[in-house]
Amino acid sequence: MSESVTLQPIAPEVFAAPQLTPEAMAAVAEAGFKAVLNNRPDMEGGPDQPTSAAIEQAAQAAGLAYAHLPVQGGYQSPEEIAQCAALLKTLPRPLLMFCRSGARSTKLYMQAIALDD
Repeated sequence: MSESVTLQPIAPEVFAAPQLTPEAMAAVAEAGFKAVLNNRPDMEGGPDQPTSAAIEQAAQAAGLAYAHLPVQGGYQSPEEIAQCAALLKTLPRPLLMFCRSGARSTKLYMQAIALDD
C-alpha cells in the first residue's frame, strides 16, 4: 500500500480507510485485499471526489469485489445497517471499507455486527 493510505484495523480481516481513488485499487489488491466497500455518497466532497463508478471499474480491473453502500456521516438508518450486515456476510475477506476519514465505515461495521449479537 502507498504510504498515503492509512489503514485502521477494525476486526480480523476488516480494515477502514479514508477516501480511496481509482488509482489506489491496484495497490489495495497487491496488499492482499479481496473486496472494497465504499460508504461515501458520490459528490459528498464535491466534484473532485472520485465517483463510485470510477472506483468500481478500477476495483474490478484489479480483481477486487466491490460494493457501494453510501451512508451519511452523522446517521446510518436501520435499513443501511442491515444492508451492511448483509454485505459483510457476502463480501470476501480481507475487506477494506472506506469513507471520507474511515470513522463512518468503522461505526457502520460496529452497528452491523451488533445486529448479529
